[in-house]
Amino acid sequence: MEKIALVTGATSGIGEATALKLAEEGFAVIITGRRQDRLNVLKHKLERGGSSVFTLCFDVRNEEEVNNSLENLPPEWQDIDVLVNNAGLAAGMEPFQQGDSVDWNRMIDTNLKGLLFVTRFVSQSMVVRKKGHIINIGSIAGKEAYPNGNVYCATKHAVDALTKGMRFDLLPYNIKVTQICPGAVETEFSVVRFHGDKHRADKVYEGYECLVADDIAECIWFAVSRPSHVNINDMVVMPTAQASASVFQKEIYPS
Repeated sequence: MEKIALVTGATSGIGEATALKLAEEGFAVIITGRRQDRLNVLKHKLERGGSSVFTLCFDVRNEEEVNNSLENLPPEWQDIDVLVNNAGLAAGMEPFQQGDSVDWNRMIDTNLKGLLFVTRFVSQSMVVRKKGHIINIGSIAGKEAYPNGNVYCATKHAVDALTKGMRFDLLPYNIKVTQICPGAVETEFSVVRFHGDKHRADKVYEGYECLVADDIAECIWFAVSRPSHVNINDMVVMPTAQASASVFQKEIYPS
């Protein structure tokens, strides 16, 4: 079989674009997510392009589901070469003192614990084989905080620290570890953050040309396609119109 990539959160946005890109470049792809209907649509699209695809429907927040799903992969799908930890989200955007603990738990469980559960399992096989590449999708929010981003920023700062820690711990086993940190990317991210309020989500991307999911997929492919002696430790990618987590150059439209 071709080299195998596992992409979490593949049912939309950056995850979907990454699965398509890696398949285009010759990878067999394991796509995971919570929405089986969307997994089926993506599987069909990938297979029409001639790619080998395997779907796993589970919630990264559930350790038992993660382990059961990955333990039961067919033997020919178990030697994962590239893991893309893309599953993640923001929930809510309130000042800390008004924060909702339901949103907090959702972000911590998905962005941090989900990444831990999946990576621990997959990395064990990589350690045995002494090869592999783990790519964590971080965020500019993992480099700097911004108003009302408190807990989301904290989870992405944790991903930044975890990526560095993994790099140390997996170094003796010839395993690459990379973090890709996007700025503003127009996906379902803001719709999820604002609990389905699409009008409010659309406002986030008005007045400038933001990144799209394919831009980040290209960055991931760049990191994956480097020679064996080259590891991209960290990459921060933002729109030309964005200078920091909260500073943008936007056109002013007449009211």
